[in-house]
Amino acid sequence: MIPKMDEYKKRWEIDSDDAVKPGLKAIQQALVKMGNPEKGLPIIHVAGSNGKGSTIAFMEGILRQHGLSTAVFSSPALLDIHDQIRLNGQPILQEDLDNAFKLMKEAGLSGMLTDFELLTVAALVSFRQFAPDYVLLETGMGGKLDSTNVVTPLVSVITSIALDHTAFLGETLEEVTEHKAGIIKSGIPVVLGSIPEEASAVAQRVAAANNSERFTYDEHFTIDCQDVFKGRSTFQLKGRKMKGPHQGINAAVAIEGLLVAGVELKEEQVATAVATTQLSFRFQEISAGVFVDGAHNPAAAKMLKETIQEEFPGEKVDFVIGMLKGKDIVKTLDELIPVAASFTFVTFPHPLAETADRLMEYCNSGEKKMTNYSNDTILLLRDVKIRKVVTGSLYMITGLMNYCGKLAN
Repeated sequence: MIPKMDEYKKRWEIDSDDAVKPGLKAIQQALVKMGNPEKGLPIIHVAGSNGKGSTIAFMEGILRQHGLSTAVFSSPALLDIHDQIRLNGQPILQEDLDNAFKLMKEAGLSGMLTDFELLTVAALVSFRQFAPDYVLLETGMGGKLDSTNVVTPLVSVITSIALDHTAFLGETLEEVTEHKAGIIKSGIPVVLGSIPEEASAVAQRVAAANNSERFTYDEHFTIDCQDVFKGRSTFQLKGRKMKGPHQGINAAVAIEGLLVAGVELKEEQVATAVATTQLSFRFQEISAGVFVDGAHNPAAAKMLKETIQEEFPGEKVDFVIGMLKGKDIVKTLDELIPVAASFTFVTFPHPLAETADRLMEYCNSGEKKMTNYSNDTILLLRDVKIRKVVTGSLYMITGLMNYCGKLAN
């Protein structure tokens, strides 16, 4: 479900499937038809259960502070299809995306791909035309069978490992890691964030099998409580706009990833970028005392809880939550209970959205209720004494902010 994608498909008479079909054969055949636009691009490939978007945002900010041009492919859409493809920090223009769809139509791609595969090809075609200094490529789901895994990057980055998308990626951390580590390529270095021991063992094995030099957080690089980064270089930073201890780790992974990719970084530019980068929906304050954060699984919920405890010691917040089916909803909600004054659940318009009444059943807190998705007080009003955090599915958050006219640029 990619907002406005159907408009492009209809305009250019291209058919694609909206189902999830892991595998690389179809997109590899499509890219051959397109002249393999992925070849020769200076790519940093980023996978992970959480932290991909924030890590890429830090990388993008650092590169642009150094005067380098960037192209980004990310998901899901925050507003619509255009913001999934960014050129120098700006959503791709309709005319540029039209050009990509025109070329795909002429190459005979109609009916070959899923929606996400088609968008991946459109991004790579656009990047070839734009010719940036660096491409930051985010996996959609997993890694090994994800449509982005058709590239040979400068460096592979795995930000984190947690149970997520278990129907596709497996029920254990080891199985999930096998998929994420699938982006590790022969002879290409890999940067690993803070990941569990059982996941680390799998990633190390895959890296060794591929003769891939490995750089792991807390082993080869780190960031301390004084915001000093130590890795292939040492940088004194000056705080972060994106709050929470996990964002310090994401910043460190971003810096080490760029260094391993061969980017020459300067301390002042790195510090400025880290201090000013803000990715939408990562503990973002959209009005006084109202925050949005896309914590959609237990690991992300744990990070959100720790951020709340760090930023507002001893306080509890009112949560507004909507989630997709297939997530570990019980454990996600359980992580938030220690900092929850109350839970308000919503059903939002998405084919995979869990209903508010089911979310109520999953929640082990006694302070819980449901509300109507079209009730704009979900975002605009709060108890003057208690902060509000809207969290869960990014689809729900973007929908609410669009409805209330508060979507951030």
